[in-house]
Amino acid sequence: MKFLKYLLVGVLFGITLAKAEVVSWYRIFEMFRFESFHMYGVIGSAVVIGIIVVQIIKRKHMNSIEGSEISFSDKAMSFPRYLIGGTIFGLGWAMTGACPGPMFILLGYGFPVFVVVVLSATMGTFVYGLIRHKLPH
Repeated sequence: MKFLKYLLVGVLFGITLAKAEVVSWYRIFEMFRFESFHMYGVIGSAVVIGIIVVQIIKRKHMNSIEGSEISFSDKAMSFPRYLIGGTIFGLGWAMTGACPGPMFILLGYGFPVFVVVVLSATMGTFVYGLIRHKLPH
């Protein structure tokens, strides 16, 4: 029962992505070929909304669901880390046709090949957890 609110937000997020056609392989393909503004508009809108929400959280000193104040720590920019991480993320996105959010939606839509994608992403997350302390952060 404790996690019901998270499940409901996830379902709402999934419906929103599906209705916005963000999970469509054709939309993603159009984006990577620079043939359509649709995905860039969605991603750009998410970035702008994220910036606004973070600024509101910082200025209002808002609390998390658990009641503790939300804080942001400044991290030193490490270009190689972002380059490597972004490349791995982009390769995974290009090979599967989906980033992490839509892969669950596509599985729910009945594309059984995404069982392999979800299991691979889970395994990759597990391996990262094992070697995290050895990686530059």
